[in-house]
Amino acid sequence: MTKRRRRPSSAPAAPRPVRSRRVGRNALLALLALGVAAAAFVWFLRPPPLHISGPIILVSIDTLRADRLPAYGYGGVATPAIDQLASEGVLFERAYSHSPQTLPAHASLFTGKLPVEHGVRDNLGFALGADQTLLPDLLAPLGYRSAAVVSSYVLRKEVGLARAFETYDDRLPAASPETSIARVQRDGRNSLEVAERWLDERAASPFFLFLHLYEPHTPYTPPERFARYDPYDGEIAYADEIVGGLFDALRARGLYDEALIILLSDHGEGLGDHGEQEHAIFLYEEAIQVPLIVKLPGGRAAGRRIPATVQHIDLLPTLLDLTGAAPIAGLRGRSLRPLLDGAGSAWPDRPIYAEALHARYHFGWSELYALTTNQFRFIKAPRAELYDLIADPDERTNLAPRRARTVGDLQAALDELLGDGPLETPAAVSDDVLRRLRSLGYLGGGGAVDAETPAEELPDPKDKIGALARYRAAVDLAAGREFDRAITLLQEIVAGNPEMADVWQQLGNLQARTGRLTEAVASYRRMVELNPTDTAGLLAVATVQLQLRQLDEAWDNGLLAADAAPTADRRARAHSLLARIALARRDRPAARRHAALARDADPTLPLPVFVQGR
Repeated sequence: MTKRRRRPSSAPAAPRPVRSRRVGRNALLALLALGVAAAAFVWFLRPPPLHISGPIILVSIDTLRADRLPAYGYGGVATPAIDQLASEGVLFERAYSHSPQTLPAHASLFTGKLPVEHGVRDNLGFALGADQTLLPDLLAPLGYRSAAVVSSYVLRKEVGLARAFETYDDRLPAASPETSIARVQRDGRNSLEVAERWLDERAASPFFLFLHLYEPHTPYTPPERFARYDPYDGEIAYADEIVGGLFDALRARGLYDEALIILLSDHGEGLGDHGEQEHAIFLYEEAIQVPLIVKLPGGRAAGRRIPATVQHIDLLPTLLDLTGAAPIAGLRGRSLRPLLDGAGSAWPDRPIYAEALHARYHFGWSELYALTTNQFRFIKAPRAELYDLIADPDERTNLAPRRARTVGDLQAALDELLGDGPLETPAAVSDDVLRRLRSLGYLGGGGAVDAETPAEELPDPKDKIGALARYRAAVDLAAGREFDRAITLLQEIVAGNPEMADVWQQLGNLQARTGRLTEAVASYRRMVELNPTDTAGLLAVATVQLQLRQLDEAWDNGLLAADAAPTADRRARAHSLLARIALARRDRPAARRHAALARDADPTLPLPVFVQGR
């Protein structure tokens, strides 16, 4: 008989140890104490709150594309000074300008406002109003002395920035008549010398220094030692050398380490990426993305790179925040403090505004507006454009026909920002001046683009950019003194594009230079018809008529130019010309009167003595 196997029974569980409540409570208290001690240690190691009380230096390198710097990944040029600044500072990978033009961009930097708010919409015919408060005004109550050294005619004293600075140096070399004023510049090395002299003369108080360099703006003519580079890159290398000289000057004076140094650009450069070689027309990445590097005192946050999208108008609230200056209500920009000191990682995406109105004012084409987000760029144009900047960083595929909802949302946001007000015109003139323009035969030929003309009714710049390239080629020919070839090319351009006021002006300049005075008067008159608010055309007409001894006509145009002049330098030029015309008419009292008026507008003129001698 088989014996049934007995199933083994389960072993009894071992008794569970009983923990004393007192022991658990003590362990918890020990852990809490350890946590508090660790937190205190971390707090002790944290840097003190970011506060700026020492020197502030702002370096603006005109027309510098961010993606042409090694600090932003480019390998075609060496920029050791900017590289070192980036290693010692905070680099913003996606910073944007609000205009691809020098004056509107700098106006936004110093006011903290968009062009649509401060009213400076173009390099020519606009100036900051006296009601605008600028950054040096806001720093002055904290004891900051201020100086600006600029290298371009576009930023001359008359445009309104100078009144906020204790020292504003805009001395530029003389230029020939056929030189475009956008190309009238001072070598950056000379500007640096002026800045160094100011540093030597400054008081011991904190200071704000603004140094503006015009390299790498056209024409690209770097020193021979940089000939191994592409001409644009060679100018970048030269600008870097000048920046390095500034940093050396600060170190030699014991100022570099304690200084807050900001290096940026006002806008980029087309370089042919979308058909535009220079800038002012388009709003693509190459035109409005700018480098932005901020070195904090003592090298704090050195080497940090920020991928968030930021903008020019963030600079002013940032400096007010860091220095403890009184804040300004209603600004759209945000302080960059959370990104600089790392206290906050969240940076909500806000669309960044940009505009390009040069095409409308100077060529009769449609203006452009843009909004840029973390992912998209929407460009308002007669044919709207939408680009996915993440999937298509070169902006080659226009998604507007396929992304109607995204276009609609960004279009609505843009329309709300722009409002319903009329578009500003450069240096608006009075009804009396308009009446006198008509009496002199202007405004009857048509062609002037009225401020009320909808953008949709004007040519899309995308369709006209080829004409602009030919115009730039003519300007280069003129700069090389190939006047006949330049005149022929300009005549061909206006034959197909009669609305391009700037081309008529350049054509008149060259015709006058080569003695074709009657043709020059006709070209200048067409320029006035297209752009009646620009008194440069009236002055040009009167100047050539004086040469032709058409004295009565020259007198009438000169008087009109003086009455319509929007700035002191234009009034000085107009009254100087009228004094010369009066001498030719043998009207001595009128000559003395206008010479005195010219000197009132510009006290540096020796004209009254000259007239008295005559």
